[in-house]
Amino acid sequence: GAGRGGAPKPGSSAGGPTNETVKLVNGMRHKRMGGGDIVVSEFGLGTQRWGGADFNSPDESLCHQFLDRAVLEKGVSLIDTAEQYPIPSDRARPEGNTERIIGSWLAKDKTRREKVVLATKITGGSNVTKKNIVKDLEGSLRRFGTDYVDVYTLHWPARYTPQSNWGQSLQYHRKQENAPWYRDHASFEEIAEAMSDLIDAGKLRGWGMCNDNAYGLTASCYAAYALENGHAPCVMQNDFSLINRRVEENGVTEASSPANENVGFMAYNVLAGGVLTGKYLDVAAAVDNPRDPELAERLLNDPRGRMDDYSWGKTLYRYRSGPAGDATRQYAAIADAAGVSLTELALRWCRARDGVTSSLIGHTSMAQLDETLACFDANGDKGKPLPADVAWEIDRVHMRNRLPIFASDRVGRDWDGAGEIGERVP
Repeated sequence: GAGRGGAPKPGSSAGGPTNETVKLVNGMRHKRMGGGDIVVSEFGLGTQRWGGADFNSPDESLCHQFLDRAVLEKGVSLIDTAEQYPIPSDRARPEGNTERIIGSWLAKDKTRREKVVLATKITGGSNVTKKNIVKDLEGSLRRFGTDYVDVYTLHWPARYTPQSNWGQSLQYHRKQENAPWYRDHASFEEIAEAMSDLIDAGKLRGWGMCNDNAYGLTASCYAAYALENGHAPCVMQNDFSLINRRVEENGVTEASSPANENVGFMAYNVLAGGVLTGKYLDVAAAVDNPRDPELAERLLNDPRGRMDDYSWGKTLYRYRSGPAGDATRQYAAIADAAGVSLTELALRWCRARDGVTSSLIGHTSMAQLDETLACFDANGDKGKPLPADVAWEIDRVHMRNRLPIFASDRVGRDWDGAGEIGERVP
């Protein structure tokens, strides 16, 4: 059966504990992802809006500049994308455009492919079947212009779980299991078999899941262990930041430990959709200014980021719930007292977490990318761990307000079991 965390079969020399630092490339630490031979930079390029229809989506030229700077100059290897990207898309910039843009950069020089670790995702839910895992991967390979992908993940689980909900639903509702789009979902065994076959065929090096939980991770591992040719997942990817430590406290980090399933972890929304840059602290996001329509209109017309966009601002309200806003202000005060920006505090905190293999961060300008790169430069001051007293002040805030993005003071008496964007709560 499978080795743990995508590890080679017993007796092979490759492999080791997930998250161990394996090498330093141009000041960038590279860590083992899972128990096998996949090694990634501890900062990965997040690409959700590359070539997209957003007001500030980076175009193909800027995306190529990001790749030149990060990969060719600064030692970044990990690029995380999805067949569904860009989000948002439109007719001129359809789903798959992000993979195509990465492929057009790779095509400029054949040596580039071996410098990067390509991670992409199959669209989740009822789209996940053995047949579609094979078919959708072929589409991604074609757009990348390569014959293998390093890491292939489910964008969200095939089964029902409130953990993949974009709003604030945390309670498990058993009736949802029978919804038509969940009832006949692919089993853990079917998924593990499809992924293992693709690894044996040389089209994949490792696989995993996103927006899932400790049950999904562990069940996926044991489904793979039971197969004769099984390859266990090597990574989980979830939302994780100063204002969302859920994975550390709900069993994901425990299940992922080298002592248990030995699986890597990619953190996304490390800056909480831009909230942890502090740019919405003095003037709230456009949709949070209902009593000042003039200000809201001005922000919508000249947005500082996605939170000032009407649709994104509504969808991502969890990062600006009352408790999340309180925590963000307290972290900003800690950063100020330490003489660093809130962005730097958030990135350095995440980088130092034991359970994190790589932090995925998206950018809309070269200045933003350079700020991130400085926080992951092992040779610079910003690449060092935060001082112990600063880390303790962060923990003190956390102890008073543990899961702020899943708490809200905006729940109407007449909302009748629904959250702010219509999701089922609690």
